[in-house]
Amino acid sequence: MKGISSFWICAMVFAGMLLTANKCEKGEDTEEDIPTITDVEGNEYEIVEIGTQWWMAENLKVTKYNNGDLIGTTNPATLDLSDQAHDAGKPRYQWAYDGNEANVDLYGRLYTWYAVTDPRGVCPTGWHVPSYNEWIALQDNLIAGGFNYDGTTTGNKIAKAMASLTNWIASSTEGSAGNIDYPAKRNTSGFKALPAGIRWTDGEFDGLGISGNWFTSTNYYDDYDGIFWGFVIFNSSWGLSAGTCDHEPDALSVRCVKN
Repeated sequence: MKGISSFWICAMVFAGMLLTANKCEKGEDTEEDIPTITDVEGNEYEIVEIGTQWWMAENLKVTKYNNGDLIGTTNPATLDLSDQAHDAGKPRYQWAYDGNEANVDLYGRLYTWYAVTDPRGVCPTGWHVPSYNEWIALQDNLIAGGFNYDGTTTGNKIAKAMASLTNWIASSTEGSAGNIDYPAKRNTSGFKALPAGIRWTDGEFDGLGISGNWFTSTNYYDDYDGIFWGFVIFNSSWGLSAGTCDHEPDALSVRCVKN
């Protein structure tokens, strides 16, 4: 099994980069109280207001672009795409984790960066793939709003407040997404981050229950498509981390933000 952190070895940053805090901590919403949006295929997603932003509270599941074109996939799901690792603009794919469609309802799908940034659009109408700066705004608002697990308003300790209550592999690290300590802080943002893992370029699926990995729409370099920004939460981490990598066919989860 690959070390999940190797995806982020290009540039791992534990700077205070996390999601914006809700205007107030989320209570137990009834089903009627939860706002939703719908994608081009009719998949419905819970959404949550965090600061001045609206975010999807579930990972994207769609298999079509907004114009109805299919997003590509591979057969088998584990097909090695190493020969496309630097084939600019071409590896536009999506997969269910392990190629198992039963995983989609909970974890959503994993997408390559070129699929995510395709001009045909993957997010529901009126929504878009967030930029690096939009993730940072989310993070900064959560930190300033007291969503760190220890109640502080500096540093980046918001993973617990962002993480879903279930499906994380247990961790003994204090304040981490996989630890059930500090129960009053668990998922208080309403973001419900899920550890949907990653699909590596060579076709291996990895990290289910261990890491949630999300794309941004932002290149690391303005003049080069091959390196992109993303964000990650590990079951054993207490913060949200930003990282970069240049393996375009690696596939991550997507959360959309309102225009």
